[in-house]
Amino acid sequence: MTFTSREIALPDEADTDALAMRIADLLEPGDTILLHGPIGSGKSHFARALIRHRLGNPGEDVPSPTFTIVQTYPDARGDIWHCDLYRLGGSEEIAELGLEEAFVEAICLIEWPDRLGEVRPEGALNLRLAATPAGHLAVFSGPDVWQGRLDDVLG
Repeated sequence: MTFTSREIALPDEADTDALAMRIADLLEPGDTILLHGPIGSGKSHFARALIRHRLGNPGEDVPSPTFTIVQTYPDARGDIWHCDLYRLGGSEEIAELGLEEAFVEAICLIEWPDRLGEVRPEGALNLRLAATPAGHLAVFSGPDVWQGRLDDVLG
């Protein structure tokens, strides 16, 4: 079962940062967040804020993985994989990245998840980000198990 979407207005970057920090605190190895949205929707900003908070270092260098495709961050509570799949030619390239193993052992943040094809993890949380005239909008959806977890941090 999938819970109905939940929308959160993000008027400015500080609101996006605060949301990312709340989500970072609930993640554990095996969790995947699929970050949907067009270029400029805030996917990378959200991922950076989440990673920096999770690592306890607001100055952490968190480059966009646009060209490297995968950036990994060791964390005692569960390594973090930040992936930007925009440049992938097809889902057959996913195996070369080691993502299927990471989906089980790490926390994964995946930009452009449509490139995953059949490799998409069933238990993933979807986060759709969109730019609006009033800032950004975040819309969560996913398996029912996420609803209770999100309620704990989002109220």
